[in-house]
Amino acid sequence: MDRRYFLQGMGAALATGLVVACGGGESDSSDSDINTEAFQVDPNLGTAPGTNAKSRVIVVGAGMGGAAVAKYLRMWGDAIDVTLVERLPTYTSNIMSSLVLTGQRTLGSLTYNHDRLRSSYGIRVVYGEVVAIDPVGVSVTLADKTVLKADRIVLAPGIEFDDVPGLSDPNRMPHAWKAGAQTTLLASQLNAMPANGTAILTIPKVPFRCPPGPYERACLLADWMKVHKPQAKLLVLDANADYVAERDNFASAFTGLHAGVIQYIPNAEVSEADPATMTLKTLAGNFKGDVIHLIPRQSAGALITSQGLANATGGRFAGVNVLSYASTVAGADKVHIIGDSSATTQPKAGHIANQEAKVCADAISRLLSGMSPDPAPVTNSACYSTITQTQASWLTAVFQYDAATASMQAVAASSGASVGWDSSNFREMDTWFTALMADTFA
Repeated sequence: MDRRYFLQGMGAALATGLVVACGGGESDSSDSDINTEAFQVDPNLGTAPGTNAKSRVIVVGAGMGGAAVAKYLRMWGDAIDVTLVERLPTYTSNIMSSLVLTGQRTLGSLTYNHDRLRSSYGIRVVYGEVVAIDPVGVSVTLADKTVLKADRIVLAPGIEFDDVPGLSDPNRMPHAWKAGAQTTLLASQLNAMPANGTAILTIPKVPFRCPPGPYERACLLADWMKVHKPQAKLLVLDANADYVAERDNFASAFTGLHAGVIQYIPNAEVSEADPATMTLKTLAGNFKGDVIHLIPRQSAGALITSQGLANATGGRFAGVNVLSYASTVAGADKVHIIGDSSATTQPKAGHIANQEAKVCADAISRLLSGMSPDPAPVTNSACYSTITQTQASWLTAVFQYDAATASMQAVAASSGASVGWDSSNFREMDTWFTALMADTFA
């Protein structure tokens, strides 16, 4: 299959609901019985000059970007040996995790393992934590001192949160922005909230990772509160001056459909938290709540910043050449960074991480064959937003490489959003999600 055709077509296929077999979902008992010894590899992974050995690529992080790039490196580069390094044996999707808060999904239904990546694509999986990267020697060091060498490294470590002054215990005001224990915690706090209580949801300054998006989560929680906490209020404290996504739909939902529940307050960046009194100090005043869903400002994963690879947007994210996602840090051109940790003009979203992974896999396959990356990559971003527990809106954008700015630019004629929301969009959201996760993990 022509890879460029695939890259252009797959995003549209996912956006329109292509359904393929899924390799994840409910965790089975084998997840807890994984034999990590079976996944250890020869630490001398580099390809010696003048040999016929396969080229070697190490991928760090097995989320939406890392899992997809590992899979497509093997699909498109049979001469490439791929080792995937990950701290955890399973991945829990952030996409759709808001539905765990309303009881419409379980965390188990959002949990995926790496079994198919190993069995179907021959990817080596090593469970461990990378503590150092040598971009010149092209190697990574694990916490147990193991050194793995390769020809290229791909980093996909996701995001980290800024510290919030005064918040010594994040569980008092959970972010629930990385699906897992805090998602369950926030759900229990919301269920225990008085019927006439006040919940607070904070929105950090852009850029932030989505989905779920904070505006859609606010809508979903407001709809849930109408049924389960009919006299409760939801304060939405936005650090930004205005809605930064789907303004028409979210403004309409906040001021119309959910006007009796949501109070929207812009320019309300959190400066300090006081868990003892359940109060937030912001630039727009102080606010007290019974439940506080505090989403801090975000930056590249700790591995990126600790290794000096964050050199863009004030040092928060990693500058990359979007033709290959190679780092723009001098001497680190054999290190590629994809997903939420990279600084690009594209959204920080699971669908885009999947798309970036394919562009990166294609570029690395070409580079290791002595060629140049595709000079005109195209990616697609698609997402659905829950407006109620049964209705959703949608948004899609196509990005194409612009040589003048050396960046991915939205193609207006190929981008769009729904006018309003309905139940058919909500059903299509599940189809889109199933296809996206299958394309990544199956």
